[in-house]
Amino acid sequence: MTTGVGGGAVGHTGPVTYLPPLRQPLRTIGRRRFDFDREIVVMGIVNRTPDSFFDQGATFTLDAAVAAALRAADAGAGWVDVGGVPFSPDTRPVGTQEEVDRVVPVVAAVAGASDVVISVDTFRPEVAAASIAAGASVVNDTTGLRDPELAAVVAGSGATVVITHSLAAPRQPHPRPRYDDVVEDVRRFLESRVQQAVDQGVPESRIVLDAGHDLNKNTLDTLTLTRGLRAVADLGLPMLAAVSNKDFVGESTGLAKPDRLAPSLAAASVCVLEGARILRMHDVAASVAAARMLEAILGLRSPEGLRHNMT
Repeated sequence: MTTGVGGGAVGHTGPVTYLPPLRQPLRTIGRRRFDFDREIVVMGIVNRTPDSFFDQGATFTLDAAVAAALRAADAGAGWVDVGGVPFSPDTRPVGTQEEVDRVVPVVAAVAGASDVVISVDTFRPEVAAASIAAGASVVNDTTGLRDPELAAVVAGSGATVVITHSLAAPRQPHPRPRYDDVVEDVRRFLESRVQQAVDQGVPESRIVLDAGHDLNKNTLDTLTLTRGLRAVADLGLPMLAAVSNKDFVGESTGLAKPDRLAPSLAAASVCVLEGARILRMHDVAASVAAARMLEAILGLRSPEGLRHNMT
């Protein structure tokens, strides 16, 4: 019998082989240690913006943002992602200093109250550096290291970087994006950006990949990419999936944003089956419960109890 987390039998014979293998599954990020061969980690989302895509400013004030981050940690999030600028170019422009003023106080307050991993969602080297100094240990760059100085900041800091696929310059529109083969195009992009990061001194042990669901992609592109995510996971680095409440979920189901939890969890589950180890989600408690169930099904962990039909 194979043993799962904590040494208990996971109920199958032979090794767990379903998920694509990782070259370096053991990661120390901030003050936490992760084994991505044995766990699916949930990343909570904290948007300190008045015009965020999903919550429309519910966590814009400093107190609300800090409280949301700590609630996410209490609900089981392994890390929280703090952002001060929406990805969409349709929202008001935010300058570098304003972005620093939005995210750094949140990072500092959360780092002082919890050991949860803190990432900062930014494409600006200055914001990344200030956030790392305040206690962030991950830079989540949705532009895929378009600014090479961001890789230099990460390399010199010991932080982890999330390299995400997108096509446009930061906060610039990219109407009607087209791909020859969206899965292969995303894979090649990420492979080249990983090499760029390594060339600038960021070791692979501090790189996470994100295929960029919906980012400069239409719904058909994103659905195709979701079905083919294993090609990205086969690059051998931990993969993050950010699918929560996104447009492709709404367009696939016809549901408004407040009603998209169930299909978001379905999409996240498919991403895990295709190799994702990290899920960026709005509803942390529901996502953590889904992650624990996925771990049990995949044989990564033992059930919490064994009573049904055991006597």
